Amino acid sequence: MFEIGFFSIAALAVVFAGISKGGFGSGAAFAAAAILATIIEPGQAIGIMLPLLMLMDVTSLKPYWKKWLNRESVILILGSLPGVALGAWLYSRTNADVFRILIGVIALGFVLWQLGQRSGVLKQAKHHMPDWAGLIAGALAGFTSFVSHAGGPPAAVYLLSKRPNKTEFQATTVIIFWAINLAKAVPYAFLGLFTLETLTLNVALAPFALIGVWMGVKAHHWVSDSLFFALTYALLTVTALRLIWMAMT
Repeated sequence: MFEIGFFSIAALAVVFAGISKGGFGSGAAFAAAAILATIIEPGQAIGIMLPLLMLMDVTSLKPYWKKWLNRESVILILGSLPGVALGAWLYSRTNADVFRILIGVIALGFVLWQLGQRSGVLKQAKHHMPDWAGLIAGALAGFTSFVSHAGGPPAAVYLLSKRPNKTEFQATTVIIFWAINLAKAVPYAFLGLFTLETLTLNVALAPFALIGVWMGVKAHHWVSDSLFFALTYALLTVTALRLIWMAMT
């Protein structure tokens, strides 16, 4: 796992995740796990990325502390718990190829959702979604986050219906996924997704995570969202199709 070729790819993927977390709303951070899943087992890929994403979460908490929407945060976090449990149950009963397909499909779904949002094909909800819809969104976020660290879209659909300002939205997503990632750590550990080797690799990759967050904060001011996400969509599409192809063949 410490071969120079793998480590180079892993470091670049982690930097990319940090840039997304630090400057572009964190939505595309899960691309790192998808990239790693094309060269190692999906379980290893998500196991390696979780501690690094948690490190990025911690660095993002302070500037947004208590600026989140309290009620909506609680609803989404509570709703996420059965989604995390479902992800753990599915992982324990399926093989790596099923997870490759799931990660690939989720990645393609993310790209289509983002393109739909930006083109206006998908409209934001005109009315506040009820609490039960938030619980469903939380469950979907918990499941997709467990499988591929891609829980952003379900949570965003619910949150955006509440018409938060930019800071409230960012702060709420930070606290939600900090909590969801903590919840995921328990089943990840029991399922053997953390090993001495992966944790050692986390230590080696931690500086790249912090560098990525710093670069994201800087890039937020001089790289347009459209350019960043265009590159992200292209990368995710290629990665997703490769994962699905690997699983099918």
